[in-house]
Amino acid sequence: MPRSSRPFLVCLTSSVLLMTPMPGMGESLMITQGNSGASLDFRIIIPPIMRVLENSHPRRLEALADGRVSAQQRLVVLSNMKGGFCVSLRRTAVELGTWELQTAPQSGIQLSPAADGYSLCGTRPGRYTVVLQHQFGTSDGSANALNWPVQTDISAI
Repeated sequence: MPRSSRPFLVCLTSSVLLMTPMPGMGESLMITQGNSGASLDFRIIIPPIMRVLENSHPRRLEALADGRVSAQQRLVVLSNMKGGFCVSLRRTAVELGTWELQTAPQSGIQLSPAADGYSLCGTRPGRYTVVLQHQFGTSDGSANALNWPVQTDISAI
């Protein structure tokens, strides 16, 4: 083989090798026509939460000068439920006589008397801090020894 044809032969061999398909090239394709791609559908599901963060009240009732007894209760409720929640307050000691419950008006909270006590409802998601003032009418002086007489239950609307 003449020396002058050697560079031509090297160039021809290199070109043939470059035109030979490689094993990995079949996996990478470029599509220029039509619709190609993927769609992603994400769903973020937030579970319903209804949590009583605080339910504080004194252990014993406080006697007032007029013979009635009184106590203050603080409720802090956190809820992300669209319909809201209701807190049912029921008296566990009937010997206390009449029961009056008061709270400062605040948006989203409804306090109403129920058959066996009171119902306190939050109408939208959020964090609620409610201070309740309980007053019980009693005819005897034994009310000073009574433990906390209100049962608090919470439920979703």
